Amino acid sequence: MTGIRKHRIIVLGAGYAGAAAAGRLVKRLHREDVALTLVNDQPDFVERVRNHQLAVGQDLKHRPFDAIFAGSGVELKIAKVTAVDVDRKAVAVTGTAGEEELGYDTLVYALGSRWNDHGVQGAVEHAHEVASRTGALRLRARLAALAPGRKVLVVGGGLTGVEAVTEIAESRPDLDVALAARGELGDWLSRKGAAHLRKVFGRLGVTAYEHTVVAAVEADQVKTADGEAIAADVTVWTTGFATHPIAEASGLQVTEGGQIVVDAMMRSVSHPDVYAVGDAGYAMGAKDKPLRMSCATGTPMAWQAADAIVSELTGRKQPKVPLRYFNQCISLGRGDGLIQFVTADDTSVERVLTGRTAARYKELICKGAAWNVGNPGATVLARGRRVVRGRAAVQQAAA
Repeated sequence: MTGIRKHRIIVLGAGYAGAAAAGRLVKRLHREDVALTLVNDQPDFVERVRNHQLAVGQDLKHRPFDAIFAGSGVELKIAKVTAVDVDRKAVAVTGTAGEEELGYDTLVYALGSRWNDHGVQGAVEHAHEVASRTGALRLRARLAALAPGRKVLVVGGGLTGVEAVTEIAESRPDLDVALAARGELGDWLSRKGAAHLRKVFGRLGVTAYEHTVVAAVEADQVKTADGEAIAADVTVWTTGFATHPIAEASGLQVTEGGQIVVDAMMRSVSHPDVYAVGDAGYAMGAKDKPLRMSCATGTPMAWQAADAIVSELTGRKQPKVPLRYFNQCISLGRGDGLIQFVTADDTSVERVLTGRTAARYKELICKGAAWNVGNPGATVLARGRRVVRGRAAVQQAAA
């Protein structure tokens, strides 16, 4: 007797990109043809773009995955991914049931990124991070214990650093808050955008140490590359992200930074049965410029990968949707914001939106991103497509 084995799709990671990919795939493919497993090391969705809010004591909405994906057809497995074997098409995980190996036919790698200490002396031992929920909660406890007048230094002048330092300064006006940036404050913004950022820093009393490279972190201060010392009772590290080392160890083709190199369909250039989305994937955008690590990038990458997988399995034409940028949404505390409009390749233009209107705009974007995760596949029109028998998607198995 002969039977048809379901095509096994495993999605690793349930951040914005992984959750979006899983929700889109399970809606667009027929349940009788596909077995979809979503693996994540935490039972709840983490709104990473709000971790700076969590760090200052704000409570965020609880979003358990078992409720999000209830009845969807997604098998949720709460476990930590320990290895990926792309030759054997297997994933090793460790969960409450112990060590386990999961086989796949198609893999969506969305393990994201972590904070990057860049090897700076003392950063791991003494600095706080907001790239993870655990780190944000740790910082939350530390800030809550700080007496008035204590010094907080945020290292890193990018989006994460700017949002973190303004959130801290607004929520704790009794603290001495500062930011250290390698270049000029807001040097990636337009003239109007940078001017508004300086205005907000002035209003909130945030000190900006520009053209400052932090070479070492100590318990009560940081040392700069110029030999100067900046006092800091709390140091918050926001100097970019690092990918998980699992991808490189798996044998997938990766960049020097560990991102999986993918084509326009988000398919690994070395292993076509693996797709990489979100911070884990190295994809090219407009003008052959690499897409940056961000929520704004991760969700469109997930949609592109999901649609490409559906097309491959159902025999339809591959989608060709260019990935481009429209704006950068920056919160500057709860009452102010900055929307920096950009070209398709993420280059700032002079047009900006600022103030409370910008803050509301950013809040709508954050709520929209969370709604997309909390309502898997809600925007999918073509649903339940059948997998074409005989393609790489469906394999015959002896019953």
